[in-house]
Amino acid sequence: MTGPLRERDDAQALVAGETERVRAGTGGFVLLRGATGTGRTAVLERAARHAADQGLRVLHARCSPEDTAVPFATVLQLLGPVPEFTDLVPGGDDRGSAARLWRLLRSYADEGPLLVAVDDVHLADEPSRRWLLEAARRLDRLPVLLVATERSQYDIDPRPAGLTQALSPSLVRAHTLAPLGDAAAAGIVRAAFPGAGPRWTAQCVRAGAGSPLLLHALLDDLRGAGSAPDGVPPLPATCAELYPGSYPAAVSWWLNSAGTATADVARCLAALEQAWPQDPDTDPGVLPAGAVDRGVGPGEPGGLWAGTKAGGSDDPRAGAGAGGRGASRAEAEAAGGLGPPAETYADGRAGRRAEAGAGGPGGLRGGADAGDPVDLLAEAAGADPARVAGWLAAMTRLGLLRRDASGRPRYAHPLLRDAVLTGWPRPRREAAHRAAAEASLRRGGRVEAVARHLLRTPAAGPPWALRVLRDAVTVAVHDARPADAVAYLRRALDEPLADDLRQRLLTELGSLEYASADAPAAIARLAEAQHLPAEPRNRVRTAVALGTALAARGEIRTAMDVLRRTEGRLSGHPGLARTVQAAGALLSDEDLATRQEVYRSLCETGEHTPEVLGTAGQVLLVRYGATAGLISAEEAMTRVRALLAQPSDPLAEPFLLGTAAAVAQWADELDEAERLVERGLAGQHPALLHPMQHALLNTRADIAAARGDYARLLADDRHSDTAASRTGPTNRDAHALLALVHTGRTEEAGRLAHAFDLRRAPEGWEVNRFLYARGVQRAAAGDVVGAVHDFLECGRRQTARDVVSPVVTPWRTAVAECRLALGGGQEALALATEELRLARVWNTPRTVGRALRVLGTATGGRRGLELAEDAVRTLREGPVDTGTELIEALLAQGRQLLAAGERGRARDRLREAADLAERKGAVRLLALAGQALRDSGARSPATAGTGSGALTGSERRIAELAAAGRTNTEIADLLHLARRTVETHLTSTYRKLRIRRRTELPTALGLARPLEPCPVTRD
Repeated sequence: MTGPLRERDDAQALVAGETERVRAGTGGFVLLRGATGTGRTAVLERAARHAADQGLRVLHARCSPEDTAVPFATVLQLLGPVPEFTDLVPGGDDRGSAARLWRLLRSYADEGPLLVAVDDVHLADEPSRRWLLEAARRLDRLPVLLVATERSQYDIDPRPAGLTQALSPSLVRAHTLAPLGDAAAAGIVRAAFPGAGPRWTAQCVRAGAGSPLLLHALLDDLRGAGSAPDGVPPLPATCAELYPGSYPAAVSWWLNSAGTATADVARCLAALEQAWPQDPDTDPGVLPAGAVDRGVGPGEPGGLWAGTKAGGSDDPRAGAGAGGRGASRAEAEAAGGLGPPAETYADGRAGRRAEAGAGGPGGLRGGADAGDPVDLLAEAAGADPARVAGWLAAMTRLGLLRRDASGRPRYAHPLLRDAVLTGWPRPRREAAHRAAAEASLRRGGRVEAVARHLLRTPAAGPPWALRVLRDAVTVAVHDARPADAVAYLRRALDEPLADDLRQRLLTELGSLEYASADAPAAIARLAEAQHLPAEPRNRVRTAVALGTALAARGEIRTAMDVLRRTEGRLSGHPGLARTVQAAGALLSDEDLATRQEVYRSLCETGEHTPEVLGTAGQVLLVRYGATAGLISAEEAMTRVRALLAQPSDPLAEPFLLGTAAAVAQWADELDEAERLVERGLAGQHPALLHPMQHALLNTRADIAAARGDYARLLADDRHSDTAASRTGPTNRDAHALLALVHTGRTEEAGRLAHAFDLRRAPEGWEVNRFLYARGVQRAAAGDVVGAVHDFLECGRRQTARDVVSPVVTPWRTAVAECRLALGGGQEALALATEELRLARVWNTPRTVGRALRVLGTATGGRRGLELAEDAVRTLREGPVDTGTELIEALLAQGRQLLAAGERGRARDRLREAADLAERKGAVRLLALAGQALRDSGARSPATAGTGSGALTGSERRIAELAAAGRTNTEIADLLHLARRTVETHLTSTYRKLRIRRRTELPTALGLARPLEPCPVTRD
């Protein structure tokens, strides 16, 4: 160990005081005790140098296990070569030899004061220990100071009594060296790396675990690593990355000094910890969101599902996520995910009991997540539980272990855990995990606690292993943690399986791998499952999942081929064949030519033999008729409700519900549409990939957009931050872009609008929707020509797909408004007239009112005013909230009234528009209404200047930081403002938002959940 001594002043002062007594002629005995690596040798060497400086003669001996068979080996080291003792053998005249050695020591003392330094006296041979004890009883008569170091540490195998056990306390001055404190350890780190930040320093301190030996060894390795420009190397994830390997060597020496039994327990603990859930409080490798620091330790991040919260296993193959929703037990059993009999686990979830074979462990009932760690560790290591409990307590006091939030003992740092495991044979690790799994199962541990240990055992395990792993899949899927479920399924597939069961598990695995953003692996798994024998319903599930994955990657033709081949093998199952046809029709939306081909066939069949299509196929034709401008909303809903009342196959029901929800949303039956969406989502099997999952989520976003619920549309994701990682925009990106435009977040809208290269985006209806949204953004930004280009391209693409109704993308009225801005009145009039004709076919207030508004503006004059009045009346009398359509109609009518000289009526309409815009948070429309009012000569502002849209940029930024939990002082430091300025902005914000408390900020700002606080670092 190198470097300065820290927090050892008491020990040095004790020895220095005793040294002064020896110089005065009075001897004594000082025993320095401490755990391995606490610096006993360093203190002893410092004491020897100090004594030599004070004129004492220093006799030094370092004990070793190799000397235990040689009598008086330690004493002979002290006293130097003594020829008359070269023939000593065990069992000789020890008493006579001891007397002669004592006389030799007295002769040295006669020459001057002595310091007798004995390092690691617990390793001394037995005759030397007896000699030292006897000498200690008589040292007060001689100018001799005996200073010995002794290992004092709790081990699994009890150690022999210490050196002073047989001595009177008055004869010895004992001092125990405490573990190194965090402040002292941080000082050592900063001395070695002056440029280190506090987080990197804290991680090094953790990895040092209160041991000067380990800390200096780690710093020696880090000095040998290639350093970064700031002189601070990154802290590696594993010991294999350390060079020259001083740190793992020091840990290995620490384990060896503790004995075989203790080393086994220590290594078993390190192995078992790998199977425990990650704990950010004790794992420094887990950083809070947004935190960046040099040398982050080894976290084991998991997967994400739908951008939700993190959690789960720390297995390298597992991951995290949350926020999902479970499926019905009947569906889970049908897919092979569950099996009878049912039972409730310790975590309250339903599942199958993991039955044991004859004489094997029992079922999973009650208990903690991993059982009692003492019992599990003792069983895995084959040690005495009482000694294990004592060892855990001792190591925690020393700082090598730390308790996590659940009370489990963990190594202070993952690097320390990795060092403990270094060199331990893999079969021994696997045996420890198997023993822990069996013990946890016997004690009624949670199903995932058992499964996490099974992940680290070889295949062909105990008979209950497969059942436990499948139950763990069910729990992980219900918690929306697909990456964890993937790990359990991969391990389950290593077991010997029948082909039909392997086929079901491969389908689940491929679906979950797709949810974990591993599409290539997902497609490979699903293709493998497709070629295994299975009953027809499971073949359909696999084909639909594989087709969905292929279509999402743009391989539409391949997806359709998969579905057609599956349909061809279902000649005796017409209901299942219709389900495959419905899946093909839905997936064909991603490719123009395929869609035309599929719907041509559907229309022909529906015209002559509609019963052949089934309910799912018929509702798809209703949707086609709605977008093609062939039927009215009333007729569409009548047909949809009739189809919903008919019995349908469970596999076909998702297609029926999802398509019906989309039609209901277009028909402005928003409550009914929302009920259908929730019913469809609840019926989705959480472990199977299905195209309707994405469609239902899109319809949910459509409903929020129809209601003008901008906060909900913007709450799920920071779309501008995630857009660049995707190949093309989604429908929810389009809605987010429109919401940003309406709420006046101009810069964010611009970033999202240009986040995609639409020339490289895959063909599909979602790109068309994004083109329309981008046109709205360009028009709002003043780029009218660019907006016309986007609207016309959207119209061209939609028309090619037979989507001519304005129910989805009202591009004609959008182009008409742009043409009016550019002076093209006749073309605008023609487009608006055509849109009104199509809108009257569908005949909902939203579509008709929008078309009347634009046609009125294009027509102008008295007739234009009549059309504008008709638009407002139509939208007001509609059965539902028409979002921003009424605001825009009022605004258009107000402008036309101004042009006609009717200023009083105009101001009434404009103020009504402004009030509605404020309540909706439609900042852009609010600004337009305010400008129109000013043009009318109105002196009062459009509104009272309240609502989230009334916030300035600075006010909103400060409010979001406050909503994230920042104090005023922290906000001031972060933004480099005076605290008084922050307080002033918050006061204004509270007034505008009409709130009184800080806790109301997230809701008032339209945040779905409180923002995570951004870390403020001073590195």
